[in-house]
Amino acid sequence: MQQLFSQVLGQRDLSRAGDLFSLHDTEIEDCLSQALDQIKTISCSPDYLTNDNDQAVVEICITRITTAIRETGSIERHSTALVGLWESCLEHNLTPQGENTEDTPHAKIASDITSCILQNYSCPSVMVLAVPVAVRFLQRGNKELSRNMSSYLSLAAIAKADLLAEHTEAITVSVLGARVLRSNWIELTLT
Repeated sequence: MQQLFSQVLGQRDLSRAGDLFSLHDTEIEDCLSQALDQIKTISCSPDYLTNDNDQAVVEICITRITTAIRETGSIERHSTALVGLWESCLEHNLTPQGENTEDTPHAKIASDITSCILQNYSCPSVMVLAVPVAVRFLQRGNKELSRNMSSYLSLAAIAKADLLAEHTEAITVSVLGARVLRSNWIELTLT
């Protein structure tokens, strides 16, 4: 892994995390999947929910990684690791509890990487990995994530409807249960 990424993630070094933006995208492109795997390990650790430092390091690193993926056009190369991290968020609470309306730490991760993944709705290899995970997010009770997923899935339905065909029932149940999608979504998925 690139030395600075290794230090920031290995030592959870928040003081150096901002320095990742001084690196050129091509300098770090080779290590992005490895960095995503390390972020997954950090975010799945038992103390992640209470460790503000680790959460801040993860947020900064995800922003740097998704930027590099977009700028280098390397989504296909890193989609497995990116979707793996995204999917790991489903193992955690995604819905704010009580009066707290702020996203949970794992909802923040999911939100941060959703657009990086689903903006590539016209790339079949990415969508094959992403659509089953996106559908599961629809059913997790986080309204903002559900809205974002539904918008991207609508685009995916237009670009590659067959990828969503096997998920029509789950999408329809989500639509009827949460009412997060516009009525034209139902028409798109059922035709």
